[in-house]
Amino acid sequence: MNRILSLVRRCVEDYDMIRPGDRVAVGVSGGKDSLALLIALARLREFYPVPYTVEALTLDLGIPGMDFSGVAGLCRELEVPYTVIPTEINHIIFDLRKEKNPCSMCAKMRRGALHNAMQERGLTKIALGHHYDDAVETFFLSLFYEGRLSCFQPVTYLDRTGITQIRPLLYCGESLIAHTAQRLQFPVVHNPCPADGYTKRQEMKELVYELNGRYPGLKSRVFGAMQRLPLPEWGPVHPSGRRPLPEDPEG
Repeated sequence: MNRILSLVRRCVEDYDMIRPGDRVAVGVSGGKDSLALLIALARLREFYPVPYTVEALTLDLGIPGMDFSGVAGLCRELEVPYTVIPTEINHIIFDLRKEKNPCSMCAKMRRGALHNAMQERGLTKIALGHHYDDAVETFFLSLFYEGRLSCFQPVTYLDRTGITQIRPLLYCGESLIAHTAQRLQFPVVHNPCPADGYTKRQEMKELVYELNGRYPGLKSRVFGAMQRLPLPEWGPVHPSGRRPLPEDPEG
């Protein structure tokens, strides 16, 4: 976990993600990525020179069989306030609308529900669990399917809601997170979504894995190119951020 914590701190500093007095909400789905992010930010606040607080928010999509009691126990251990927000997103998408390609609508509904919950609680900053591999895969998805050089931003201000999204895991590879989650036995909540594993993103994940095996270092070169171009808001804020990432951010 120390490796993840070090990379998270570096990313937070490079992109000036946290300001004094911030109340940082962590969007916790129950997956390994959001749990790693929660633990890292909870531990970082203990010694980070900029004071901030952390609270965890989980959207309950209404999928039968999902149990967040393990996440609640982890939050108590970390001394992080935890709120589960009930929704009917699963019922609306699969039962009422019977969406054949549900992921885009689900993402929009989840964002809306999460932002509403944040506004009700006076929260204006949300930490999301997108990591290094997510960024590379999103870049290729935009290139292949939209013909654009694009990706989500490390820090995004949403002027319609006044909410700022931050992504402190961007320097952490998925395999590093997976190995850490397994070794430390994170209370991962299984996702029984009917669309899980059958998406364009999963196809791209498999393609990038294959290409990286054929051309070693491909992912790190793509990620570096995204910072050097830079894509909008991908140029690190601080000069220290122009240091290259470690050769192997995955572990």
